[in-house]
Formats: sequence, C-alpha cells, structure tokens
Amino acid sequence: MTNPLLADWQTPFNIAPFDQVTDADFEPAFGVALAEARAEITAIADNPGPPTFANVIEALETSGKALDKVLSVFFSLAGADSNPKRQELQRAFSPRLAAYSSEVHGNKALFGRIDALWQARDTLGLTPEQDRLLYLTRRGFVRAGAALTGEQDKRMREIMARLAELGTAFTQNLLADEAAWHMELTDDDLQGLPDFVVSAARAAGQEKGLQGPVITLSRSLIVPFLQFSPRRDLREIAFNAWAARGANEGETDNRGIAAETLALRKERAQLLGYDSFADFKLETEMAKTPEAVRKLLLDVWTPAKARAEADAEVLTEMMQADGINGDLEPWDWRYYAEKRRKAEHDLDEAALKPYLQLDRMIEAAFACATRLFGLEFKPLDVPLYHPDCRAWEVMRDGAHVAVFIGDYFARASKRSGAWCSAMRGQAKFPEVQGPVVINVCNFAKGDPALLSYDDARTLFHEFGHALHQMLSNVTYESISGTNVARDFVELPSQLYEHWLEVPEVLAEFATHVETGAAMPRDMLDKVLGAATFDMGFQTVEYVASALVDLAFHEGAAPADPMAEQAAVLADIGMPHAITMRHATPQFAHVFSGDGYSSGYYSYMWSEVMDADAFAAFEEAGGAFDADKARALEANILSTGGSRDAEELYLAFRGRLPGIEALLKGRGLAA
Repeated sequence: MTNPLLADWQTPFNIAPFDQVTDADFEPAFGVALAEARAEITAIADNPGPPTFANVIEALETSGKALDKVLSVFFSLAGADSNPKRQELQRAFSPRLAAYSSEVHGNKALFGRIDALWQARDTLGLTPEQDRLLYLTRRGFVRAGAALTGEQDKRMREIMARLAELGTAFTQNLLADEAAWHMELTDDDLQGLPDFVVSAARAAGQEKGLQGPVITLSRSLIVPFLQFSPRRDLREIAFNAWAARGANEGETDNRGIAAETLALRKERAQLLGYDSFADFKLETEMAKTPEAVRKLLLDVWTPAKARAEADAEVLTEMMQADGINGDLEPWDWRYYAEKRRKAEHDLDEAALKPYLQLDRMIEAAFACATRLFGLEFKPLDVPLYHPDCRAWEVMRDGAHVAVFIGDYFARASKRSGAWCSAMRGQAKFPEVQGPVVINVCNFAKGDPALLSYDDARTLFHEFGHALHQMLSNVTYESISGTNVARDFVELPSQLYEHWLEVPEVLAEFATHVETGAAMPRDMLDKVLGAATFDMGFQTVEYVASALVDLAFHEGAAPADPMAEQAAVLADIGMPHAITMRHATPQFAHVFSGDGYSSGYYSYMWSEVMDADAFAAFEEAGGAFDADKARALEANILSTGGSRDAEELYLAFRGRLPGIEALLKGRGLAA
C-alpha cells in the first residue's frame, strides 16, 4: 500500500489526509523523503552546467518538497497532540534533520555555485525579490558554516546535531512535567472559585479519568486558580509546582540541558567569528546589537519596576487587612490584584467571562479581517488531527486565499503556550499555492467555552500571525508569510490585538452566553479602562525574562544558568513577589530551539512598532480606515521577507517609531 504521507493528496485544497495517517507511517515516509531531498541537493550541487538563478536558487526552492509534506504533518502532531511514539520519533528525527541541514550547508560545491551567483548578481537581470532571495540564501549558508573547512566544519556539524537533540529533550521534559502534576480538589477547596474555574477543573479531572475536579499546570487553568482561590495554602502548592517545571531533578530536569545548550551556542558563534551568540543572532534582526536590545529593555524596566513596587505596597496592605502578616509572595499577587481590580474598576472577571465566548471571539477576529481586508471565512468539513480542531476556507472576492485551522483547547498531549504555524506557505513558484495555517491555543474547555480577557487577546494575537501567512503575496515560499526578522514577526500579531479593544467590536461580539445580550456599556468602559491595570507586574515579569535571555547569550556561557539567572535578577532589583514569566527550566522560547534565543526581547521591539502602527489608524479615519488597511497589507502583511523589515515599516508609516507610544499604551508614561 502507498504511504499516505508520500502519495498525492486528493483532498480539498491538498490538506493533509489526517484520517489516513498513522504513527507507523512516519518513519518509513521520513526515510524515503530524506533520501529524495539528499538526491535533489546532490543534483543541484553537481550540475555540470554553469550556475544560474534557475538551476541553483530556484532549484533549491523546489527541493525537499516530499520532506516538507512529511514534516508538516509530523511536527503539527508532535506539538499539538503528542504521544509516546511521536516523542520517540521526534527524538530520532531531530539529529537526522540536523545532520541533513549540516550536509546541505556544508556542501562546498553547492556553496560555490551560490557564491558565484552572488559575485555576478549585478549581471543576472534579477527582479528585486529574486535579488533578495539570493542574498538571503547566501547569508543563510554563511551563517550556517558553509565557509568553514576541516575540523571547524566537522565541529559545527557535531554542535548542530547535539543542539537539535537538546532542544527536543527540553520540550519533552517540560511536557512530561506539566502532564505529570495535578492537584485534586474537594468541594470545600472549591469555595470562592467562580463557576468557570470549577467547570474547567471538573473537565480537567474528567480528561485524567478522575471523578472530581483537579488543577493542572495548564496556564488557562492555573492562572485563574491563582487569581480567585482564597486558599493561600493551595495557591502556594499550585504556584510552586508551576514554578518547578523542568527543575524537579531526575530525567526531566532541564537545567543541565540549558547549560550545555548555552555552551554549544557560544562555541558555534565563535566558530563563525563572533564574540558571542548574541552578536551572531542579532546581526540579522532589526535591533542589530545587544546594546540596542539592552537599552530598550532598561528604558522600559525603570518605569515598570517603579509601578510594580507601588502596586506591591497596595497589595501588601490588602493582604495584611486579611490578617496575613509577612511578605507578599508570588502566589499572592494575582489573588490580591484581582480583588483590587474588582474594587477599583468594579470589574469582576467572573462576571466578565460569560461575555467572552470562544465562538464569538473567533467570529470577532474573522469580522475584523473582513472589514479590514475583505476576507471571508467558510467552514470546512474535512478530517483533522484531533476532534477539537475546526477548519475554514478563507476567500476574497470569491477566490480561494487559504485554509485556516483552529485548535483551541488545552489537553495533556499538547505543549503549553499558543502558536501559529503554516503546514504550507504561500507561493507562486513553481506554481500558485495557497497557505494552510494553524492557530494552536490552550484555552480551558467548557460548554460553551468561555475566555478570560487575556485569552481573547491571545486569540487575536495568534490570528494576527495567521493573517501574515494568509495575506502573503510573494513568489517564493521561503520568504513568504512570517519568514521575516524575529523582532519584526510579532508586529502583525501584536498589532491585531488592538482590534479586540475597539469598542464597536466588543459591543457586537461580547454577548452574554445565556441571554445573548451585549456587554453593558458600563462593563465595556470598565474593560477598556482597566486595560493597563497591573501593567507593572506584566511588564516586569516579561522584561526580566528578556534580560536573562540576553545575559545568557551576550558573554561567556554560564556554567550554572540558574546562578546567572539569580545574578541578573539581583542586579536589576527584581521585586520579591514577581517571578520571571519564563524561568530558565521552562523557557521553551529560548531552549526548545534557536527561534527566540537571544531574541525574547522581540515582543517588546515589535510592540514599539505595533503601538505606533495602530496610532496611524487612529490618526486617520479610525480602527477600520480603508486606506491604512490597504497600506498595512501592501507594505507589511503581503510582503513576507521580500524586503528589509525597516524598509517595510518606513513604507507603511513614513518614519521609525520611538518608545513613547509603547509606554503610553502600557500606562507607564510619566
């Protein structure tokens, strides 16, 4: 029988045939596809004819398509619906893929042909996009070690293979710790918890095959528990379990993995001629240097810390009024901040949540895209990889644009967090293909599912990434969609969050789960008025994480990352009752792969732009100004990596932004 992963997919829009694929198909399909990709690379490198853009760069663009198909299915499942077999395969595939990448980038004949084209680029008659693709291809080879020889070349290959193993192990250890822990609750323990938390806890218990409610380490469950539970003893137990992920000794401890990863990254950077991994990584980003990143973070840290310390004094007084002496602790902050928010803004999240139904917020995200970009969303009835998933065809003016898949609920088989990925990117070469885009979230299940305001913002954030993929309009897939600088990639996603805060959007789509009534105007005003509430806390926990990430990669690799983390936090004066958003053993952004390593700052770098970009709409005709929407699509959402990020932003806004809009948006301006 033909392996379904290698067959031509006779499915609507060539969506993967998830209902035909079994775990037994992955290993043989991977082996065949990898061998085919190797043969294609050899043919390009050994072509006896003179190098041309077509027989080198465009040939590279079309190579490895079978491997891409296999891996798009596999990694979607490995992240969103893992099991022991898939974890075993991931551990096996990662070093083989790293070795293959090293072979490609270490192929001297291939690099010689690429470099020859680069040297002759002015005579090739390339389009601007082709010139950009040639530049990025050569740069990628150089940064991967293509110019290394002898022992240095051999060592680079060993480093990349080991880093792949370590990244996979880090992810799987974190998933194992999150799946292994839960806290059973009695009826007495549920006192004070709003109905939506009780419902989510009961659903989590059922998923684990238990009779009663449980608290798990899913963010969508543990955070509201920390917000609402009056049981300080249980909050402490839950918080400490959450904070201990990846640092529980034994086989799933990530601290040694972090140390080895940092040492190998430092060695990798030095092999390529850089003083540090941060210098290497930031060279291709908008920030360019560690100094520029540190300046941004510290400029925000100072007012954020001052706000957080003032807030801590208020929360401590509230705690003492409850008869609890001593210091405000990390497991106290969210509880007393929620009480304060209710008191000062008369905003009760338990009362707010019935207005934030998941289905209505999906409708809201779609409706904004319709008004801004003319997109239409039609439900698709196709087999997907999990019953919780749903799919839509995205169209414009009756023509197919993309397929969008949403996978919204938390489960033990899914890694934590939220992300957007493309199973297939947009392209026009060698033929026109529409993207297949997935948003994965970890919302608590319910009937119907209700979101916190932060959850709703996450939904809009990830859909902003999806729009960046779906509206891409370039020729070559490798520079389409979100294939842009890391500190630019968050601009579309963070910018789209602003439309959730548009009063007319909430007025239309924030409707009560039982009555269908629109959110009352006074509640809407309170939601918008409380938008910057507790922003000192949120900013401090984020910036602290970004500064630790930068410190890890800027100088010598720390032998003890936990000691380095403690030293950085002490140096910046981290408030006692706030912890890093992602402590080192859980910092998947940084240690599951290279994506955000030395780059966690990028959310804030992008926020500087997104605050300024939304201000452009407000300065024009409002949030749905048609001219600004067209300019946003033309200069940012449709262009992928076909032009430099700074050039793209200048084309949209006419100037680069300062930090003022960010501080104002976070309520931290003096």
